[in-house]
Amino acid sequence: MYGWLWRRLPGGIPGKLLGCAVLVFATLVLLFLVVFPWAGPKLPFNHVTVDTTPTPSPTATASTAVPD
Repeated sequence: MYGWLWRRLPGGIPGKLLGCAVLVFATLVLLFLVVFPWAGPKLPFNHVTVDTTPTPSPTATASTAVPD
């Protein structure tokens, strides 16, 4: 695929490098402005399955009175 792209881009080496840079930049802009905002709400990043409230252990519920 990269060879096909390299052969299709116009110009010499500088033109091809500039064309590749423009294509990479355009792809990143498309991903960050369109694809990622669309896919973000559909991904389960905020669906936590671990309970964060601690459960008391049997030793923690025992009397912990300070001796006089």
